[in-house]
Amino acid sequence: MHNLPPEDLKRRRGIYLLPNAFTTANLFAGFYAVVQAMNGRFEMAAIAIFLAMVFDGMDGRVARLTNTQSAFGEQYDSMADMISFGIAPALVMYIWALQGLGRWGWLAAFIYVVGAALRLARFNTNIAVVDKRFFQGLPSPSAAALMAGFVWLAVDNKLSLSVNAVPWIAFVLTVYAGLAMVSNAPFYSGKSFALGRSVPFWVMLVLVGAFVFVSANPPLALFGLFVLYGLSGWVIMAWRWKRARDLTRMRIDSVQDDASAPASEAPRDEPPR
Repeated sequence: MHNLPPEDLKRRRGIYLLPNAFTTANLFAGFYAVVQAMNGRFEMAAIAIFLAMVFDGMDGRVARLTNTQSAFGEQYDSMADMISFGIAPALVMYIWALQGLGRWGWLAAFIYVVGAALRLARFNTNIAVVDKRFFQGLPSPSAAALMAGFVWLAVDNKLSLSVNAVPWIAFVLTVYAGLAMVSNAPFYSGKSFALGRSVPFWVMLVLVGAFVFVSANPPLALFGLFVLYGLSGWVIMAWRWKRARDLTRMRIDSVQDDASAPASEAPRDEPPR
């Protein structure tokens, strides 16, 4: 039995509904993207996927700020992400460009869907053991942004699907996004950035500049930004590999230097007197 007054109990139930309401909005946006793609309105479908990203980012932050995290919310969020960032982008891309490629088209879409499912399952099982500063593999919202950004950019610039290169670019992008999600490449998570922390004035200027840059041409800016982010994990992985190789070489050189030290430098016993 709850010992809280009815007003406090009602308020707590309302707070717990808040992050799940954002998750429901995320789910609705993903479903809306599929419906719009079926109706041939691919620009609206792409925008809906980006809106799903906004709602997905808000539900987790709201849950942490209000201290209303729950096992139910985590599972509900994963299921909504599978719809909005797994199935919806694959169907939008398939209906828009991949359908004309026959079996290659639906195989590419399936690779993406499987990659998203495996990515979310691995994230849920490794959430307590991985470095919170980095995602293991491309996060599914960013993979969905790559897909939606390309569709939005192509439709906004009136790229004709009659050009043979466009469907195959969509094929390569879809397969890459699906495989990148299940890779071990580290992608910066941004979770170490605290909203309540004071920042220098130039950070605000950068945020304003980024807002203006995106507002000038949203499809081009968003797609370009997520392309850079989608490649950043491999850059970080290559840098880590190079640093590990340099450290290993330094250790080997140090051991070899010790082993090849001249005998004159070795300590000698004093001659008997």
